Amino acid sequence: MAQLEYGPDAALLVVDMQNDFCEGGALAVKGGNALVAGINAEIEAARRGGAMVVASRDWHPVDHMSFEHRGGQWPVHCVQDTPGAAYHTQLALPDDAVRVSKASAFDVDAYSAFDGTGLAGYLRDCRIQRVVVCGLAMDVCVKATALEARREGFTVILLDALTEPVASEARSQCQRELQEAGVEVHP
Repeated sequence: MAQLEYGPDAALLVVDMQNDFCEGGALAVKGGNALVAGINAEIEAARRGGAMVVASRDWHPVDHMSFEHRGGQWPVHCVQDTPGAAYHTQLALPDDAVRVSKASAFDVDAYSAFDGTGLAGYLRDCRIQRVVVCGLAMDVCVKATALEARREGFTVILLDALTEPVASEARSQCQRELQEAGVEVHP
C-alpha cells in the first residue's frame, strides 16, 4: 500500500482501534490486531506532512442502549474506563492527537465519529479539507464515519488496507457504497 501525501489541510481519522474490537476483545473483528502496524506507519506519515491525527472511540456507560441486555444488538463492549475501551496497547497515538468519544450517553447510540461530537465544526475551524479514514470496523463505524464526513463536505479517503469489516463478505458492498457517496477507496 502506497502511503498518501499529507499536508496541514488533512486529518487522519483512526476509528475505534480499541481493545474490545481487536482479537481477544468482547466484540473482536478478525484481523484487527494486524492493522496496528500499518496504522502506526500512517500516523507517522500524517505527522511528517503536518496533518492532524484524530482518534475516535466508543465510550459507553455500563448500561448502554446498544447492549443486548438492554435490547440492543451488541454484547457489552467499550465500557468507559475499562481495559476493553482503551486504545490498542500498541497503537502509537501521539500526545497531541485529538481524541473523540462517542455514544457516551445511556440512551443514544452513535456509529460515526461525527455523531454528536462537534468534530465536523472543529475540523472546519482548523481548516481541514481532507479526511483520511482507517480503523474498525469497516462495515459499521468506519463506514458511518466516512459517509458522515462526506455529508459534512470533506474530501474523504478510506484506507482500504487499514480497515476490516465485522462480516468479511461485507467488504465489497462497503467499498461500493462509499464510492457511490464520493469517498475515494485507496488500496
